[in-house]
Amino acid sequence: MKRQAVKRVGFTTTIPVEVLYAAGVEPVDLNNVFISHPDPRRLVEEAEVAGYPRNLCAWIKGIYAVVMKERGVDLIIAVTQGDCSNTHALMETLVHGGMEVIPFAYPYDRDYDLLKSQIEKLMAFFGVDWAEVNRWKKRLDKVRKKVWELDRLTWEENLISGRENHYFQVCCSDFNGNPDRFAREVEEALNQARRREPFRDRVRLGYIGVPPIMTDLYDYLEERGARVVYNEVQRQFSMPFATDDLVEQYALYTYPYDIFWRLEDIEREIARRRIDGVIHYAQSFCYRQIQDLIIRERLKVPVLTIEGDKPKWLDARTKMRLDAFVEMLAGKD
Repeated sequence: MKRQAVKRVGFTTTIPVEVLYAAGVEPVDLNNVFISHPDPRRLVEEAEVAGYPRNLCAWIKGIYAVVMKERGVDLIIAVTQGDCSNTHALMETLVHGGMEVIPFAYPYDRDYDLLKSQIEKLMAFFGVDWAEVNRWKKRLDKVRKKVWELDRLTWEENLISGRENHYFQVCCSDFNGNPDRFAREVEEALNQARRREPFRDRVRLGYIGVPPIMTDLYDYLEERGARVVYNEVQRQFSMPFATDDLVEQYALYTYPYDIFWRLEDIEREIARRRIDGVIHYAQSFCYRQIQDLIIRERLKVPVLTIEGDKPKWLDARTKMRLDAFVEMLAGKD
């Protein structure tokens, strides 16, 4: 029997959202709620007032404050493997605060059977079967294909900005709670883009790592003649691979797995999109910062690593480093 009392389900990172739509509940990516809040910096501060340490990822603190202060969801799905290692403690503080929290884990080695088991546990919790879930997969894939086209227009026809590319792909984690309305929004963006003159950038950039906590990165780069034509993790939220198998879809999804699986996608897209250089974004206090040493040794294009802490505009030091990086790449022509 479906859990009819539950109306809105929050989650800490992308999960098999087809299960939630099949259950008739509204999925809510808590990261998107946090960063699009009118004052996300205040949310971080509220978590610190509640006792969260200052030297902890701001995304975790933002999610905590969104849930505890806004109370806009009925339960939480926390990804306990394949995302932030601090999620375990986040779960405990949310349970302590009265929220119902259920775990979901991506197997580190992308094991098909283990992943299928995790998805089926989620399905059993919400009382849905494979027929319902697969119907929703087909429906959501139609929306995803529109976003794939938007991504193609970004790098192949130069008609989409880096910020637009980021926004529409990152929204594929939950389709803004309404796939039909989101599909219309994407279609409108496609129609507008096809009437534009192509961008004429000096420098084509790739952006890898989690979405930035700084709100003006893409605009700042474009003011300097550089455009992001590849958003690595955001693109993965759109599940950019054609498969009828839902389990395979989430096994191909690179973000929850090791850096080497991610690098296969990154290297392929750098070549396909003719990328001049890569910005690697590392969130402060995140274990993924350690992966920077592997990224720098593997990639054959210049890499600039930048770090962000709390939601804010780009600081002067980061702007100077971005300026120097863009000028260096522009001078290589």
